[in-house]
Amino acid sequence: MLKMFAGITRRQDVRPGLPMVRRVKEAIQKEEKQKEANEKNRQKSIKEEEKERRDLVLKSALGNENKGFALLQKMGYKSGQALGKSGEGIVEPIPLNIKTGRSGLGHEELKKRKAEEKLESYRQKLHMKKQANEQAADQFRIRFKTKQEERKMEGDLRKSQRACQQLDMQKDIGVPKETWFWIEPEEEDKKDEEDKEDECTSSDLSVSEKLHILTAYLREEHFYCIWCGTTYEDSEDLSSNCPGDSAADHD
Repeated sequence: MLKMFAGITRRQDVRPGLPMVRRVKEAIQKEEKQKEANEKNRQKSIKEEEKERRDLVLKSALGNENKGFALLQKMGYKSGQALGKSGEGIVEPIPLNIKTGRSGLGHEELKKRKAEEKLESYRQKLHMKKQANEQAADQFRIRFKTKQEERKMEGDLRKSQRACQQLDMQKDIGVPKETWFWIEPEEEDKKDEEDKEDECTSSDLSVSEKLHILTAYLREEHFYCIWCGTTYEDSEDLSSNCPGDSAADHD
């Protein structure tokens, strides 16, 4: 009866995926055992055997059979004692730096130096690229600022031209002193060659030069300051009450 119950229990203990997990574990264990067996049966290479023998010798302490150690003992040296008269020298022997590769002497230093040079070259390129970007940004800011100043001066020039035209007409001046003193209409008749020459001459002047000449004319002829927006009674009133003859003086 108990055997029948145990058999029923074993049959009921079948869960989904459980046989697959067991088979995977068994396969892994079998593979690990096979690797261990292969490792034990594998014949070691000459280099591996030499390395094992060398490590074994280096780990073992020097014995009395070593002639150099025997001479040290005769001179009073004891195992574990530092070298030197006052005991300030080294305790352990100088470690061996055994070269196992096939490259020539100095090859590792050469590789290290080339890697450092490559890294330094990369850093210099990054630095130069950063400087170029900064210079480009500075040039853009300068150009942008220059364009803004030019636009502001062009606006001040148009403002001065309107004021000049209005003040000249109040004094019954029908022709401007210079053709560009007034705002020119879109269609203008070309009267004679002198007017053409004047236009050519005026076009040679920059906006800042025109603005300086026109503001000086307004101050001398009409006692008017474009920056103050005020017409003064005379030159004395202008000089005493106006801060200056440029935009910077009125900031």
